[in-house]
Amino acid sequence: MEKRLTRTAMFFSVGFVFMVAFAAGAFFFGLKIGTDKAETKYEMKQLKSQSNENAVPYQQQDLVSFYHTVFLPYREFQTEWIKAINKLQQGQLTEPVAIFKGLGDLANRKNKEVSSFDMQKSPLLGQAQASMIRSLEQFEQAAGKAAVHAKTLKNKPLIDAIEKEATYQKAVNSTLDAQQAYFSAMLKWGATVNSDIPGDFTSPNIMEINQWKKLPLIVKNKLMADHLKKRQQLAAFYPQDLTSRVDEFIQTGQQSEMKVRSVSAIVELMVNTKAVRSGDFTASKAAQYEKETLPQLPFFYAEAE
Repeated sequence: MEKRLTRTAMFFSVGFVFMVAFAAGAFFFGLKIGTDKAETKYEMKQLKSQSNENAVPYQQQDLVSFYHTVFLPYREFQTEWIKAINKLQQGQLTEPVAIFKGLGDLANRKNKEVSSFDMQKSPLLGQAQASMIRSLEQFEQAAGKAAVHAKTLKNKPLIDAIEKEATYQKAVNSTLDAQQAYFSAMLKWGATVNSDIPGDFTSPNIMEINQWKKLPLIVKNKLMADHLKKRQQLAAFYPQDLTSRVDEFIQTGQQSEMKVRSVSAIVELMVNTKAVRSGDFTASKAAQYEKETLPQLPFFYAEAE
């Protein structure tokens, strides 16, 4: 005989099913709210980050402060390193073991000096500072390895051994990263004081000479920093020195005589033939760039070292 559920049992069963359904609904509703909140929080964080990035004040005083507290101490080390390598190439470096040990100590001291200031308010300057710190750390290690190589190698074989070291290659890469970020920061500053200057500019794969001639100087300098980064080669000259040599090459009609059609080809020619020197920009600034917008940085307005 089929048993019937009592009224109490029926109410209990229906209530239990209702509670399960309600709990499931509440769970998924809560999950959706939680997910929406998390997505909103993430989106707001992204928007805030983008807003901060776009609102970053690249003021001239920030560029000048970076120059004196970060760039100049690093540059002092780089100058000494390049002098040592040049003497080594000419067979004039006496006591190379002691010289490279000294360069390692100098890199360590300059690293402490460069690290003692906070440039993080402006992201690109913060990146440049971090890259210079990494570069000096790697140069310190590269100098130690160079001192070891110098016990058995001289002149060109020693230079070859140094340049093959991973620490040296990383040091150069970080140097060029820093330079690229610094000149990108100058470009962003330029956009705030001159509406004809873009806040960012990426060169096409092939830049024609007519397009180059129309660019503001501060954009050209940033593009030369990009070119030097691609070459992965440590240079004594600045990006603006390379800019001035490219402009001079074009203005004198040499590109027509040599049938050079792109800016990158001129850069390769200038660098490969060692036609660029530190100070080329300041030597031609008065004649070529007097009306150009530039931040008041010493290497734009005084004789470069």
